[in-house]
Amino acid sequence: MEWKNYLRNKNIKITKGRIKILDILNKSDKVLNVQEIYDYCKNCGLNMDLSTVYRTIDLFEQNNILDKVDLGDGKYRYKVKCHNHKHILTCCICHKEIEIDCPMTQIEELIKNETGFVLVDHELKLKAMCKECISKHTNKL
Repeated sequence: MEWKNYLRNKNIKITKGRIKILDILNKSDKVLNVQEIYDYCKNCGLNMDLSTVYRTIDLFEQNNILDKVDLGDGKYRYKVKCHNHKHILTCCICHKEIEIDCPMTQIEELIKNETGFVLVDHELKLKAMCKECISKHTNKL
C-alpha cells in the first residue's frame, strides 16, 4: 500500500517513523505490541523514542487506522485495519437494524495464538432487542 497517500488522505503529517510503523504492522503475520513495534524500528535503523511509537499508535488508533486487540495479558496489540468488516444487529421485535463493527478481531487473535489456526471466514448471528422495545416490554410487566 502507498502509505504516504493513505496518510495524506487522512490529513496526517507524513514522517519516516509513521510510514515505517505502518509498514511493520502491515507486513507482520501477527498483532504487535508497542514494545515489539519499537524493537522492529530499532532493528531497521530508525532512531525513534518509545514515546514516539506510543504517540503514533494513539494517533493511528484515533484515526481508525488500527485495530486494538486485547488478548487478556495486559498488553494491547495492534494491526492495520484491512477492511471495515461490519455486522447487522437486528431487533427481534420491531426489526430495526443497526450496523456494528465486527467483534471478532480479538477472538481471531486468541484462536491464532492458542491453536495456531487462522480464521479465514466466520458467520456471526446475534439476537437483540432495541432500547425502545425493551422499554415497551418492561412497561407491560
